[in-house]
Amino acid sequence: MGELPFEKITRERIISEGFKFIKAEQPTTDHLLHNGIILIDKPAGPTSHQVSDQIKKILNLKKAGHSGTLDPNVTGLLPVALDKGTKIIQALLNAGKEYVCVMHIHQDVEEKKLRDIIMSFVGKIRQLPPVKSAVKRQERTREIYSIEIFEIKNRDVLFVVDCQGGTYIRKLCSDIGEKLGCGAHMAELRRTKAGPFNESQIINLHDLADAFHEHKNGNDVELRKIILPIETGVKHLPKIWVKKTTVKSLCHGAQLKSMGVGAFESGIKKDDMVAVMTPENKLLLIGNAKVTSKELSNNKSGLVVKTLRVFMSI
Repeated sequence: MGELPFEKITRERIISEGFKFIKAEQPTTDHLLHNGIILIDKPAGPTSHQVSDQIKKILNLKKAGHSGTLDPNVTGLLPVALDKGTKIIQALLNAGKEYVCVMHIHQDVEEKKLRDIIMSFVGKIRQLPPVKSAVKRQERTREIYSIEIFEIKNRDVLFVVDCQGGTYIRKLCSDIGEKLGCGAHMAELRRTKAGPFNESQIINLHDLADAFHEHKNGNDVELRKIILPIETGVKHLPKIWVKKTTVKSLCHGAQLKSMGVGAFESGIKKDDMVAVMTPENKLLLIGNAKVTSKELSNNKSGLVVKTLRVFMSI
């Protein structure tokens, strides 16, 4: 399997003089239930919305929202955020995804030509979303990070594709078929990665229901394994840590200025989405960087992050 762009980046942590990280207490089960993330193995049949709705009913929550719609016949990794945690979806929608796909070619094609044309789609492509899709139907640019062809058997091609969030694999197969001159369609699809998450972490709805039943009977062990802290939803984002004295003002709507920064990671570019963390490594907010890591290192004053979503309240 390939690597998504963020998985290839090694970031160094730059710590300001006098700043110290603080060991945090583990979140309570109740906090996780209202602020966590569950990674569901979506079965074929129901829509992504129906799966989210089932989770909401199982856990008796007011809200649950999924990140990245999967068609009813598509299976695999579906991150579902719980209650107040649904704000994390914004950080996951455009994160890279990985899929395992079976594509059916409509006529026999010489193998070298088939491989060459499939691989020609690696890079930036223009894509018009399918008629049945969750977004407005207008052409847009998406990036295919890598394609690995595993097997070609008769007219079926098994491959893995790593791509930018919002890429339609059904449309990718159709476009490959058009370039081949004979047509092709997506026969099967399974999502194996979504941003910082992969399919080794997924559970099914039955396991969730069983774990919640145990929770109601006083045993939280399995439920705490299943519900991930909200912080796992920003593992793929570059991070900035703020001083403890800055946390309250940011919770109340202030913008992060350079004097409030205690530590940060290398490689931050202007307009990158970043996660702003407390000294306890708790997610405070997500926003867009207004300076680079190099500018922060040079103590450039002024606005550091423009807030998009605040997660913490004090």
